Amino acid sequence: MSNTQHRARLERRIAGSTNRWRFPKQPFTGDLLSLSQMFKALSIDFEEALRNPDRLYISQIQKFFCENFKNKDIQSAEADVILECLGFKWELHQPQLFQSETLAKLYLKALMQGTTYPLRELEELLRAQSPKKTKEKSPAKRMIISLKINDPLVTKVAFATALKNLYVSEVEINLEDVLGVLASAHILQFSGLFQRCVDVMITRLMPSTIKNFYEAGCKYKEEQLTTACEKWLEMNLVPLVGMQIHLRKIPQDLLHKVLKSPRLFTFSEFRLLKTMLLWVFLQLNYKIQAIPTHETVMTFFKSFPENCCFLDRDIGQSLRPLFLCLRLHGITKGKDLEVLRYINFFPESWLNRVTANHYRAENTTYSKMIAVYGFFFKITGLRHDTTSYSFYMQRIKHTDLESPFVVYEHKPVSLRAARLVKYEIRAQALVDGKWQEFRTNQIMQKFGLTKPSCKSHILKIQTVGIPIYVSFAFIFPPS
Repeated sequence: MSNTQHRARLERRIAGSTNRWRFPKQPFTGDLLSLSQMFKALSIDFEEALRNPDRLYISQIQKFFCENFKNKDIQSAEADVILECLGFKWELHQPQLFQSETLAKLYLKALMQGTTYPLRELEELLRAQSPKKTKEKSPAKRMIISLKINDPLVTKVAFATALKNLYVSEVEINLEDVLGVLASAHILQFSGLFQRCVDVMITRLMPSTIKNFYEAGCKYKEEQLTTACEKWLEMNLVPLVGMQIHLRKIPQDLLHKVLKSPRLFTFSEFRLLKTMLLWVFLQLNYKIQAIPTHETVMTFFKSFPENCCFLDRDIGQSLRPLFLCLRLHGITKGKDLEVLRYINFFPESWLNRVTANHYRAENTTYSKMIAVYGFFFKITGLRHDTTSYSFYMQRIKHTDLESPFVVYEHKPVSLRAARLVKYEIRAQALVDGKWQEFRTNQIMQKFGLTKPSCKSHILKIQTVGIPIYVSFAFIFPPS
């Protein structure tokens, strides 16, 4: 092996009071031991820096400029860098340029392409920009860098505002430009400005901005912004957005998240349903630019052929997940329940489920008073749980009736202490299209006025069928 090849492989450099070996043509100046110490001081991972030296330069130079030139005036009006972007040429200065990681990378790339010794250029740049040598002219050449932007949100005004923030940290961000500035900050990798835009957007959420701000949060994966949009809409969908034409712009995925949230506010479940029906109406009627009346919306859905409900049609299939989130069982007023069937919007199975929920939501005890030949009985049904029920009848004293005056005026009263009664209790429930029947035997019993003789046998049943129809059949044998 020749000496030339040997020198190309290894080289010895004197550093300090000792001689230490280093590999040639490394992208670092100094020896590895001193580099390790420098990385530790800069809080940079040593192994990662060896794998990605460009990151080291950017971090080191950014830290240098932030520490020495923060909030200081530009020393020279002459620009160091020309940025070609969006059909314009923007004049920038090195200390401000390195606040943007994107511009810093472009600058370093241009620097390395334009010189044989890029690292030496960097070292000279740092020395020349040192506060102790501000009077010296920077040896770095005036460079031209180019940035291509494909994001439609970035406008020339917004991009100019973003570049202005490299120089003035508290520049005002207008609401109409905030989306473009956010997009510009994302492209420039200008984290401070990006966060400022997010903060502005969160404080300016309203019906006219919620859609664009939410989509921007999703596009740039900014969870803080998307979460803020969801929470805002949870409180304002029904009372605020539901009253404005901006309801049309709410994305379906955002609406779905809000409807599933337990924090969703509504005055009533029927009010929420009206808001959702209005949203569907506005999706299908693009030309309408004003909020229609509730009657107009109802008439629109009623106009579809009655052979198939709206959600079963092709046009409504994609909307089913939204309406499955509604708590239709919370609609309890008879007038509102009639609307559910009138508009032919929901499948029949959904409406039956609403009816069943109302049945289950009734009192666990149902009773009714009957009077026969001067004898008074109370027939009672009990619901123990969702599948367990019991039914019985009990004789009541005429003096224990809640409205004895009515009884005395219109009904005879028997004063007999006991009476023989033959009775039977039957119940029927519809289960999967078939009637399920339950019954007691025909029972002969003498009913008195005190326990236990005043109470009949109990019919206990287990069924999932609803509703349940119960009948009490009895006669008075001669006695």
